[in-house]
Amino acid sequence: MHVVVGGASGFLGSALTKRLRSDGHQVTRLVRSGGPADDASQWDPANGLVDQSVIDRADIVVNLSGSSISRWPRTRARKREILQSRVCATSTLAKAVASSPTPPALISGSAMAWYGADRGAEVLTESSSPGTGFLADVVHAWEGAAQPAVDAGARVCFVRTSLVLDADHGILALMLPAWKLGGGAKLGSGSQYMSLISVNDWVRGVAFLIETPEANGAFNLVMPGASTNAEFTDALAKAVHRPTFLAAPRFVLKAALGGAAEDLLGSLRLSPTALLDAGFSFEQPDLTTTLAAAVGR
Repeated sequence: MHVVVGGASGFLGSALTKRLRSDGHQVTRLVRSGGPADDASQWDPANGLVDQSVIDRADIVVNLSGSSISRWPRTRARKREILQSRVCATSTLAKAVASSPTPPALISGSAMAWYGADRGAEVLTESSSPGTGFLADVVHAWEGAAQPAVDAGARVCFVRTSLVLDADHGILALMLPAWKLGGGAKLGSGSQYMSLISVNDWVRGVAFLIETPEANGAFNLVMPGASTNAEFTDALAKAVHRPTFLAAPRFVLKAALGGAAEDLLGSLRLSPTALLDAGFSFEQPDLTTTLAAAVGR
């Protein structure tokens, strides 16, 4: 198939592009700048501009564009950037899909924050109620921006991504140096749930949605059986062969990190119900195998 990818230069976008090409698909990267390339097309999502002929030739359009949420503090300007980068990119591609004579499928980026920041021990499937808070509002608007494609009858999948574990990127890359020195710690009470997935299974999951014509709607990209932070702490200590006996109390994290602490202390217990029902099987289905794949042990 011909797959057009927005956000192809990012951690997940580049991994997905590599996988799709290895599977024999043609990939066109949407880029904001740079010299001409056979596999790239320039676009300007902030101003709603994309080459309609590229979308018209596509079988699948994948949107993974969006400004990083990890940088703090989240000033008013940063919050506006986080929201607009996602909504503008999605709206641009959804409108182009809707304008196509034969609308391609749209695989639209999303996030587990759709369910909020802290839902305790509640098991969250794709049919669970939406959450509240800044990031939840962002994700609701993000998914809502795809409505033109939905209205046009295109197949639209929302990829509600959990924490993707990889030794060189994301939260695990930030944690590993301290952990390898024996400085790992349980966060808060450790009872909060962490929804995780290996980068391998994330890529496989999105490729599965691309290649499954019946797939439609929201999909939680998360390994089966979310683990608590205490369980994650023990498993990561074993994966890097280091003991762990430290704990970072909630009040210490809040004093040190301010609002960022809420991202670490919130509890989201996602289930990949729709993905499993569609027939997907995980290669790293639990915490042990996911961490082993991530740290290369």
